[in-house]
Amino acid sequence: MKKENPFEPLELRFERDGAGCLVSGPAGALLRLSAAEFAAFRAGRAKEGTPLFDRLAAAGLLRGRLDFDALAAGLAGLGPSSGGPGLHILVLTLKCNHACVYCRAAAGGHAGDTMGRAVALASVETAFRSPNPKISIEFQGGEALLNWPVLKAAAMHAKKLNRKAGKELALSVVTNLSLMDEEKFAWLVKEGVSVCTSLDGPADLHDANRRWSGGSSHARAARWLKRFMAAAARDGRRDALPSALMTTTRQSLGRARDIVDEYRALGLGGVFLRPLSPIGYAAAAWPEIGYPPAAFLKFYREALARVMEMNFSGERFVERWTALLAAKLLRGEDPNYLDLRSPCGAAIGQLAYNWDGGVYTCDEGRMMAACGDQFFRLGDVRRNTYEELLTAPAARVCAMASCLENQPACARCAFKSFCGVCPVHNYAEQGSPWGSVPGGTWCELHKGLFKAVFGLLENKKTRRAIESWLDGAR
Repeated sequence: MKKENPFEPLELRFERDGAGCLVSGPAGALLRLSAAEFAAFRAGRAKEGTPLFDRLAAAGLLRGRLDFDALAAGLAGLGPSSGGPGLHILVLTLKCNHACVYCRAAAGGHAGDTMGRAVALASVETAFRSPNPKISIEFQGGEALLNWPVLKAAAMHAKKLNRKAGKELALSVVTNLSLMDEEKFAWLVKEGVSVCTSLDGPADLHDANRRWSGGSSHARAARWLKRFMAAAARDGRRDALPSALMTTTRQSLGRARDIVDEYRALGLGGVFLRPLSPIGYAAAAWPEIGYPPAAFLKFYREALARVMEMNFSGERFVERWTALLAAKLLRGEDPNYLDLRSPCGAAIGQLAYNWDGGVYTCDEGRMMAACGDQFFRLGDVRRNTYEELLTAPAARVCAMASCLENQPACARCAFKSFCGVCPVHNYAEQGSPWGSVPGGTWCELHKGLFKAVFGLLENKKTRRAIESWLDGAR
């Protein structure tokens, strides 16, 4: 019988990166090894008392040098919350006054595609059935402000229910801000409903992506962003600060510095560089607006270079993708970003309530339904109980398909402890929630993101900047 070697790898997870490898273990430690170091590690030939041996042992990567308390703590920190869905997305209408190149909600919206009061209140009541102590209700569209009376009624109903439930309740509205006026502004500020809008960059880029017949979408969004920021500063409420999200289209490529500078000029304090996903309406427009993962990663690195320039000059400016990944890589923390969990947040972390009462695993699943595919539908908020929704076939499929133990391409990946897969992305791209092609574009994109961020964390100067974000980033 072969004698067990205590210096063999506990679990071999690796990813080639340049001339060497990145390796990790179940506790979440990630190390870079040269080709020679990796060969010694893989063969169980790391010599006791050498720097390599000490690094591997400290990271919990050697079978005979395990700190089980540290291993358990690492697993607990990176494990997703099991408290039930905390994010509840109410799609108040499919109608929109914009014709965005990656959405086209206006083309799909008809007069009846608007959530009624009864459906909205039933959706809020279902949200409060979740045992999660933190509940976020997000009003979306189309353009959510087109259904203003129902938005108000749903928000006030949530507050009423919470007087008894005592949950940590957050209310927000996703809006292009073109329909904002003084009355809506005053009510949202008074009731503590935060605002999130889209901002794709400077005016020419934003207006090209987010077309509006009423004029410059960028000008209207910038004006109201400043108003909401001023109100939050006046009231001393950081939690009420508005947020903005950018979507990277093909037109964005090559404009990384311009986009970062625009967020800086508006005083937003950071940017979230989001890649475009081939889901829903964006899939049909992909030949015109899409790009391969390598193109986004080049754009991302260019934007990060500009972000670091700002931080090195003494200005705190956060790139939120980097902050999310660094929280996992550097501190072994789960920031509860639902796309990077195992299993992912579909159904067990979020629910999406369509205007007609249909409930879906997530907003991406709801977008598939908007294009005619009901694969990710859980049921109807008026006919199904909370328990029936969470045990529906689509919920179970998403949980199984997004558990990385069930993904062959993930089993030996160095980023397994930190990553996740999106069943909707796999389904839209490959026809299966598991994915029929090992890795796929989701995998290529996220491996590239992890490598880029880990590279920044290996540099003392950039690491200090990123650590400052984690100590106080909103």
